[in-house]
Amino acid sequence: MTELDRRGFLRLSGGGAVAATTGGMAGILATGRAPAFAQATTVHWLRWTDFVPASDQVLRNDIAKQAEKDLGLKLNIETINANDIQARITSSIQSTTGPDIVCVLNNWGQLYADSLVDLSDIAEEVGKAQGGFYETSKTVANDGKKWIGLPWCIVGLQIAYRKSWFAAAGYADGKFPETWEQYREVGKKLKAKGQPLGQTLGHTFGDAPSFAYPYLWSWGGKEVEADGKTVVLDSPATVESVKFMVSFWKDAHDEGGLAWDDSNNNRAFLSGTCSATLNGASIYIEALRKPDSYKTESGAQLKDDILHAALPKGPGGQFSYHVPFSNLLMGYSKNQDAAKKFLSWIHGRDVYDKWFVSQKGFSVGATTDWEKHKLWGEDPIMLPFRQAARSGRFAGYQGASTRKAAEVVTKYIIIDMYAKAVQGMPAEEAVKWAHGELLKIYGT
Repeated sequence: MTELDRRGFLRLSGGGAVAATTGGMAGILATGRAPAFAQATTVHWLRWTDFVPASDQVLRNDIAKQAEKDLGLKLNIETINANDIQARITSSIQSTTGPDIVCVLNNWGQLYADSLVDLSDIAEEVGKAQGGFYETSKTVANDGKKWIGLPWCIVGLQIAYRKSWFAAAGYADGKFPETWEQYREVGKKLKAKGQPLGQTLGHTFGDAPSFAYPYLWSWGGKEVEADGKTVVLDSPATVESVKFMVSFWKDAHDEGGLAWDDSNNNRAFLSGTCSATLNGASIYIEALRKPDSYKTESGAQLKDDILHAALPKGPGGQFSYHVPFSNLLMGYSKNQDAAKKFLSWIHGRDVYDKWFVSQKGFSVGATTDWEKHKLWGEDPIMLPFRQAARSGRFAGYQGASTRKAAEVVTKYIIIDMYAKAVQGMPAEEAVKWAHGELLKIYGT
């Protein structure tokens, strides 16, 4: 097919006087026949294997079929473990071949900005139509000049905890510890009963950074000053946070969490071997999906013994870090026009709604209008996730979440600072090591 043919199709589908005629997109849809260009086009979308299996099925079945009908393109959805996505992107950029669109987590997009297609036109349109993007989504998907990615969603993080076990330890009526010290004390009691807290300090994409970063901030620690250049991690506040973590880990946690990924804590909670863990809502959603498979020690359904709470506060305040997802359009893609049309289409309210509903609140939309969705009135246990994204800071604080901040996340430096200390390195040395690693990245 010639480039002239491609441009001709885009003129037909892109609006203006031509689209107003029966030869435009309305005419194409009315005939029920896909245009020749679209029939020959496959858009390859690489994503993580969703923690809500029903959502992957909605994409592969309902949305892929609708994309073929509405846009005349084939949608090839490939899912892999989220921890493998960055390696895949790197190899694809080097070989200039691979998926057209990659759905990434955190601020990973900043690492590949020079290899991406500018999506500012679509992002501005979606943001304007849907109440504006959350600050976290803006931070990770915009490099200050353009939208390097199109924000897809934000996975809210809350502590899932066993209501009955916490009540027996002194926190009845759905109450949860307000401070880290209170959390440690209840954790001591629970661990003594064989019901420890569960947390990862491993090299994994979600639960580790979403715990370590807000924990650091809650003690008053931070990576850099507001200039985004001056590294200030080595501070008394950071050292105190590390010292507390060492005793907190030993007193209250399943110490095997050092090696956990983002699925180990789900399995531990659902099997009854941990009492609380920072997580998205996937634990609760899985317990809802299979109510007779997950039971308490008394034989009751586990879903009725799960509540959610925000991370406790420390001397420096109370903070959160929620995991944003963005779609990147790769610069090497030979299907950029079709991929852009697909991204614009799937972010439309009617299409995105199908995926959003399947998530049951595990993900919130990247724009604020999705807080108004009727889904939030269906299950009060999920309400803590509704506006969670409004409270989030992101990696790189107090500066912007730049390429350098993304490198710190990718190298797990903040997580490793705490992991080294709980494994025996003196707190001061662990902080000095992490500070030095940041200096290598920020160059100051």
